[in-house]
Amino acid sequence: MKKISKSVEGTIEFGAKFAKSLKRGDCVALIGDLGAGKTVFTKGIAKGLGVKDPCYVNSPTFVIIKEYEGRFPLYHFDLYRLDGHSCLDDMNYEEYFYGNGVTVIEWADKIKELLPDKHWEVSLKAIDEKQRSIEIKRI
Repeated sequence: MKKISKSVEGTIEFGAKFAKSLKRGDCVALIGDLGAGKTVFTKGIAKGLGVKDPCYVNSPTFVIIKEYEGRFPLYHFDLYRLDGHSCLDDMNYEEYFYGNGVTVIEWADKIKELLPDKHWEVSLKAIDEKQRSIEIKRI
């Protein structure tokens, strides 16, 4: 599935639409450069999962993970500052990746070897200041 989003709102709506296909235990690996729209897409997933006030979903860069309640839990990881995966080992990442909610991982390419064999890969690319290319694959 591929889409060109023409605005922040469009990226959020595409994320919300995608979220309707997610189920407990799904893992979503977000791939893209800084400013590609990973956190904005995550806001859309939160909206689609029924998280109250998804506008408050933001990047957990300094804390690595944030949890939100919706239809089921949303575990939002941001691995931008992570070097290696020893920090994840210390926090029992498997409980999240294989847990009872949906796990969304920004900068997931840093931990490809730890991702579940079956997961969603979402590649985001900035086309210009407002437009984003978003491609979703089931791995």
